[in-house]
Amino acid sequence: MRAAILVTAFAMLLGCVFALPASEQGDGTKPIRVGMIGLDTSHCEAFTKLLHNAKPSSDVAGFRVVAAFRGGSPDVKASYERIEGFTETLRSKYGVEIVDSIDDLVKKVDVVMIESVDGRPHLQQLGPVVKAGKKVFIDKPIAGSLADVVRIFQLAAEHKAPVFSSSSLRFGPAATARKSPKVGDVLGCLTFGPCSLEPHHPDLFWYGVHGVEALYTVMGTGCRTVTRTHTKDTDVVTGVWQDGRIGTFRGLRSGKQDYGTIVFGSKGVENVSGSGSYEPLVAEICKFFRTGNPPVSAEETTEIFAFMEAADESKRQDGRPVTIEAVMKQARAEAAKRSGK
Repeated sequence: MRAAILVTAFAMLLGCVFALPASEQGDGTKPIRVGMIGLDTSHCEAFTKLLHNAKPSSDVAGFRVVAAFRGGSPDVKASYERIEGFTETLRSKYGVEIVDSIDDLVKKVDVVMIESVDGRPHLQQLGPVVKAGKKVFIDKPIAGSLADVVRIFQLAAEHKAPVFSSSSLRFGPAATARKSPKVGDVLGCLTFGPCSLEPHHPDLFWYGVHGVEALYTVMGTGCRTVTRTHTKDTDVVTGVWQDGRIGTFRGLRSGKQDYGTIVFGSKGVENVSGSGSYEPLVAEICKFFRTGNPPVSAEETTEIFAFMEAADESKRQDGRPVTIEAVMKQARAEAAKRSGK
């Protein structure tokens, strides 16, 4: 009898030692398996840490990054200087399997995050994932051209694979300012933030995208024309919306480079600063992975990138106003060529 009791106690102890973390136990089902494509951004480690260390009651519980494809861009310094470090961190610290191809990845996972810091390969990387019917979050920038943005959402629709993209700033202080009872109806908005440039991407796509996403968080869709003033240290991009409201993004390349949002409303003005944390974005990604319902529409994300493409065109035209429709018409034509239709 005593021996049986000791055996039982030892078995229970082993069960405690080798039990899965609480975040993986959930309601008794297996965790949702996450795959990552592109290991050349700090988001890979940050997002993985949030998912793996989630408390059972948190909005990001029940997910685990199990496999990743390293990707990488040999002509982008931010990629080739960092990819080895992030790859090794995910492998050794978080136990993520590094696979040799995206085709191998999709066989091992339920959902996918495309994290490549370079937006240019995103369209090609997306192909095998949507063909496999996986839900996909694409980190910023969603693509390296407006035509690719259009084609990404076309491809997702063709394969009925849910896709969305967003900056973390959408779920940070800008959202708080937009909802403030102090504001009332939004009459206009000014956002500002870092705007470093990268030669392989349209100017604002690389880093200005975060401040522009904050602008759209407040203003919504409906921009008609875009005008840009550009100097070595600063960009000022102003959009006029169809209802006459004006939204402005100020891109910073010198001095203190912080994020901020000023909302002009019918009742008052709200001024907030900072970028917030990644956790609200990751919570939205997890909700999307569970439901398939994107928190940001394809139409809004496409217009955000049309706004930035129009800003580049305005720069090429010495600051003249450029319509959103003009750049969209050109992008749709280019997307049609790429699709062969």
